[in-house]
Parts: sequence; structure tokens; C-alpha cells
Amino acid sequence: MNTLELLNLGSNKLFKQKIKTHRLDSEILLSKVLNKKREQILVNLEQNRKKTEISAFNDLIKRRSLKEPIAYITKEKEFWSKKFYVNRNTLIPRPETELIIESLTKIYKDKKISLLDVGTGSGCILISLLSELPNSNGLGIDISKNALKIAKKNAILHKIENRIRFSNKSIIDLYNLKFDLIVSNPPYIERKNIKNLEDGIKKYEPLIALNGGNDGLDVIKKVIYKAKEILKINGKLAIEIGNDQSNKISRELKKNNFKIERYIRDYKENIRCLISTFKR
Repeated sequence: MNTLELLNLGSNKLFKQKIKTHRLDSEILLSKVLNKKREQILVNLEQNRKKTEISAFNDLIKRRSLKEPIAYITKEKEFWSKKFYVNRNTLIPRPETELIIESLTKIYKDKKISLLDVGTGSGCILISLLSELPNSNGLGIDISKNALKIAKKNAILHKIENRIRFSNKSIIDLYNLKFDLIVSNPPYIERKNIKNLEDGIKKYEPLIALNGGNDGLDVIKKVIYKAKEILKINGKLAIEIGNDQSNKISRELKKNNFKIERYIRDYKENIRCLISTFKR
């Protein structure tokens, strides 16, 4: 079987499972098996494949046909033009989260700040920010030890480990520390809505990083309340939120003496992030 035939076989299997990106996914998975870039594979479609390559490819196609996300199969995801290690202990970085990096980088360009990332997961937010803010340092916290292993691996990958610390803690357990900026992509999905998520999310991504409690605001409220204690004067809090949560969270921020400076909208014009300043 040659490369083209194998790609078509994988694509057809995924198409039957109603996977919209069936062709692209087939190409990505074969490139993973062959350890070559997609472009290299596509210019040599007539090359015959070994039995071991065909078998390994079919195994990955089977995993994808069960709706396992490509990022978990390949163990990597691109974010902020960087590759990050991911596995089922970490959320898969989303393109809309890059909007937070873009806004915060503009605010803190050429400044030296101390940064806290709450629920750091793969570390993609913290590492991306520090890569743009070379004079700054940060702390990433997560209640998942397994997620922190991946975050540390990513910090080393991007040669930024000397400016980052990681800690297996909840934000409520932080004391005697002060930060210029706290950023968080917390769990914000209402518990009752977890069952409505796509199979690729609810079956594979860590529920602890998705489940925001009865109203979706359990963790967000903790972050806002604790941020008052550990932010420096005029320190900022940047929180990623779910659709239709901006009014509730805006009220919570104002109630806790935060002034909202910026609403960040995603590509569908939903408010995706709130950046606020703590006013004592």
C-alpha cells in the first residue's frame, strides 16, 4: 500500500465517524507515524509503506475514530506559535486563549512584573507570556500534580524554566506573596452542562479543569476573592470566562473592588476574557 492509498483509507474511516477534519487528521497522524512533516509526505504519495507503518497508522486512526482529540494522540498542540506537550492531564490549549496573551503582552511590554497563573495546566499561558516579557518571572499553580509535570516539561522545552516556579496548590493556599498580574483560565462550565459537551471534550479532557460547579463560577469566585489579598496595589486580574458569564462576573469583580479595564472578545464576538485592576 502506498502513501496515498493509506491516507485515503484513514480519511474514509474518519469520515464514516462524522469527523469533519477527516482528511487533515489522516495526514497529521501519518506524519506522526513516519516522524516527517506533512509537506514531506504529500510530495511523495507513491512511496510504498511498510507493514509496521500501516499497523501503527491504523492504531492511531482507530483512536481518532473514537473521538480522541488529535492533540492527545500526537501529544502536542501549537499555541502562540510554539509547540506544547499535552496529555489527558491537561486541557488542550485553545486559539481564543491567545487573545489574552496578545492583550497582556501589549499592557506589560518592556515592564518587569511578577505573574501568577492559576490552574496552569500545560503552562501554555504562563510560558507564552514570559516568552514575550523577558524581564519578568512567574509562578504557575495547579491542584493536579500530573498537569504540573507537563508544565515543567514545557518550561524546559522553551528554555524558560529559570524564570518560572510551579507549585501544587490551590490559590486559597497562597500566603505572603504579591503579584503584579494574576491570570487564570479556570473551570467555568456549569456542572449540568458537562454532559452536553462534544465527546472529544467530555470523554478525554480532565473534568477537574472543566467543571465550574453549579453556576460555573465556583473557582472564579475563589480567584477573585483571593486576588484581593495577593495583588499589589493596582495589580491586574485577567480571567478567561465562558459565554454569557460576563455580566455575573463583572458584578462579582465590582463587588470586590475591581475596576474592569478591558473586555476581550473572541472570534465569534463573545466576551472571552475580563481584565480588571484591583483598587484598594
